[in-house]
Amino acid sequence: MLPSPPPAESLLRPIRRLLRPLVRLTIRAGLTFPVLADLLRGLYVEVAASMAEDARGRTDSRLSLLTGVHRKELRRLRETPRETEEVPAVVTLASQVIARWLGLPGYADAEGRPLPLPRSAPPGEPSFDTLVASVTTDVRPRAVLDGWLEQGLVASGPDERLRLNVAAYLPSEDLEGRLFYFARNLHDHMAAAGANISSGGAPPFFDRSLHYDRLRPEAAARLEEAGREGAQRLLLEMNRLALSLLEEGEAEPGTPTRRVNLGIYLYAENEAPPASSRVAPKG
Repeated sequence: MLPSPPPAESLLRPIRRLLRPLVRLTIRAGLTFPVLADLLRGLYVEVAASMAEDARGRTDSRLSLLTGVHRKELRRLRETPRETEEVPAVVTLASQVIARWLGLPGYADAEGRPLPLPRSAPPGEPSFDTLVASVTTDVRPRAVLDGWLEQGLVASGPDERLRLNVAAYLPSEDLEGRLFYFARNLHDHMAAAGANISSGGAPPFFDRSLHYDRLRPEAAARLEEAGREGAQRLLLEMNRLALSLLEEGEAEPGTPTRRVNLGIYLYAENEAPPASSRVAPKG
């Protein structure tokens, strides 16, 4: 039995709430409603077409019925070139090198802390050059190092060993990288949540959160700090497991593969005082 989504009318209230931060962001960025509406119109058609089981489900009449988009608009949208979604090179290279530095034996300690590395070393011994070469041979390790030194991602100590500054990789200075993670992580979280509310049985994806309100600011700060530390430990542990599984070998060409994205988020904001504690306005 195929999973069935909840009734359309029941989705309006939660969708209104989950879109509010996105609308706030688009307004601050100067993205107007007509531009966003046209984007959403095209996305409706694109997704509806991708969901069709055969060519009959992709006719203009069928898509117009499913999406509410007029057939004249459908023809215009079909002629509009689609943007390709590519992973920025800076994200691909940096994330893979850092993941290996944090998870491979010889590059990190038992707690997942990155070890200081010499720039080069004899064959078989850990070094920064060997680490970069394990990810790519298209970019010279020296070029990567120069960029990372400039960004503050690594630092050279008195012993001439390179030390990784994990906190510097958010990536805070690279807009392209930030936008990539913004889209990928929110997409995957919403895809998991959408699958869970459409599931007829047990939710197929893990999606849980710990939430408290009316906390004293100092209590909230302690909870935030503990949450960051606990999340970091979990991600480091999962990174080591993923790297060990990769060491067992890659999938054979042509065989099915899957991707996994384990995400953790933490959010906090100030609250309005309870209604009972508000001071009544003077007449």
